[in-house]
Amino acid sequence: MTADRTAWEQRSVARVVSPVRPRKLAKVPFVEMADGRLQGVVSSGSDIERVYVSSVTAGTHTYNCSTNNNRPCGGLSSYMCKHLRSLIDEAVLQYGVDQVAGYLRVELAEGDSLADSLRGGVERTQGAVVFSRFLRHLAYLELPVTTEPIAELHWFPATGAVG
Repeated sequence: MTADRTAWEQRSVARVVSPVRPRKLAKVPFVEMADGRLQGVVSSGSDIERVYVSSVTAGTHTYNCSTNNNRPCGGLSSYMCKHLRSLIDEAVLQYGVDQVAGYLRVELAEGDSLADSLRGGVERTQGAVVFSRFLRHLAYLELPVTTEPIAELHWFPATGAVG
C-alpha cells in the first residue's frame, strides 16, 4: 500500500456520507445515484405492501416508475408521477441539489425546481436491479454489529492465486 492513501481506503468498509438534511425513510427508503441514473425505491401512498422502483436517466432525463414486480405506475404519463417527484425531493435532501443536478446534467437557475427542469419522457426500464440492491441493503441491517470484515463486503485484491 502506498503511503499517500487515506486510512479509509485501506479498510474493507466504505465511508457513509451523511445526508445534507434528514430524510423520511418510510417514504423513500432507498435512493442512489448509480448506473447513470437517479434511482430508488418509493413507498406507495395507498398500499403499505407496495413499493415502486423509480428512476431518472442522467443526460436524457427520461424516467420510469413501476412496481417492484415491473407493473407500470398508474400515474406515469407524459409527466412525472408523484413517486418520481418524491424520489427527486429525497435525493436532494440526501445529496444536495447541486450534486443531484450535476449528476443528472441539468442546469438550474436560482429558484428552479429540479423535477420541473427535467424535460425527458417515459422510457420503460427494468427495476429489478435497483430493487435487488435495496433488498441487499436491508439484509445488511439485520447483521450483528461487528468490527470484523464481512466477506461479501470485503474487497479482495486480484493478486493472489485462484485455488
